[in-house]
Amino acid sequence: MMTRRLLQLYLGLVLYGFSMALMVEAELGLDPWDVLHQGVATRTPLSIGVVTIAVGAAVLLAWIPLRQRPGLGTVSNVIVIGLAMDASIALLPAPEPLAVRIAFMLSAVPLNAVATAAYIGARFGPGPRDGLMTGLVRRTGRSVRLVRTSIELTVLATGWLLGGTAGVGTVVYAVLIGPLVHALLPRLRVPERERVDSVVGET
Repeated sequence: MMTRRLLQLYLGLVLYGFSMALMVEAELGLDPWDVLHQGVATRTPLSIGVVTIAVGAAVLLAWIPLRQRPGLGTVSNVIVIGLAMDASIALLPAPEPLAVRIAFMLSAVPLNAVATAAYIGARFGPGPRDGLMTGLVRRTGRSVRLVRTSIELTVLATGWLLGGTAGVGTVVYAVLIGPLVHALLPRLRVPERERVDSVVGET
């Protein structure tokens, strides 16, 4: 049903922003793209959420030569995650004890996996960064593993040089996020029959 898909999409995107805010507050290392976002934020008067939106929009522009077509989920991803991240950072306490920071980080990774599976499973199109990867795979003929690794190493190194936080949280995220999303996606994917029925209902 369309209502379920929309609800799942936007809850997933808000949860994604919240999970990334937990990683930021933990100060133990971010995922590669957020290392870049934080690095840019430290060099500008912009918040990390606003930088996330700006980078997402710039990546979306890179879809044009790759002939990628954005969906509602793609555009929503650009806007909602950054807003949710800034709002969550403003509301979350800044934890000082290391045990609390570790708890923030360890909570953030599975929550991020749930969020990722939810918005992908809603079937409204990939996020801008995932679309960049798939577009480059199609245009270059290289493997997904090679293209994704190349992109993430590039943004991680750039973000770290700009002052973004890379650390144990970065490693934990890199190791766990793939298996977790792989396990959760089948449970949160909207069945094809529902998707077809909803499309028929729209016409």
